[in-house]
Amino acid sequence: MTRSIHLTAAVLVTAMLGACASTQPGGDAGKPAAAAGAQANATNATGPQAGAQSSSQTGSQATQSQGQAGSQSAAVAGMPSQRSVFYDFDKYTLRSEYTPLVQANAEYLKDHSSAKVRIEGNCDERGSRSYNLALGQRRADAVKKAIELLGVADKRIEAVSYGEEKPKAKGHDENAWSQNRRSDLVYSGN
Repeated sequence: MTRSIHLTAAVLVTAMLGACASTQPGGDAGKPAAAAGAQANATNATGPQAGAQSSSQTGSQATQSQGQAGSQSAAVAGMPSQRSVFYDFDKYTLRSEYTPLVQANAEYLKDHSSAKVRIEGNCDERGSRSYNLALGQRRADAVKKAIELLGVADKRIEAVSYGEEKPKAKGHDENAWSQNRRSDLVYSGN
């Protein structure tokens, strides 16, 4: 019951944080609003997915999801295999489909007291460097806050932004951009 309350609180806080998102053109932005909405819808339909697999996912989405493991070089027994959270165009609100992923990572951290995590916020190539760094930081901070609300101490979580500097996919289309709008969870001290 308490776990459910913490999870609900985490989702509500991240939703409130997302409501404060800037509408200023910049990171992941620079297109007319109609194009931005179409891109967000395209991401929901075809973008990389992580966390629990739903029965509505297509085979290609499930394959993409299995391939998303963040930038961790070697997995430790019990460590969550899914360590990337993806975002809609010019947003940093955690989508509900990533709740199981965030919860699994929080549980891992609670079960492994020596583990620490660095959350790396990333953006696609659109927008200015400064805007993308700020948006990447908001993305990393949203995941950090959700994990803290699930009972992990602040001192074990670091949130950093790489802006557009660490793309996962090279390309100049929605497929590449959707893979680059993410936060990666990178563990140390296991």
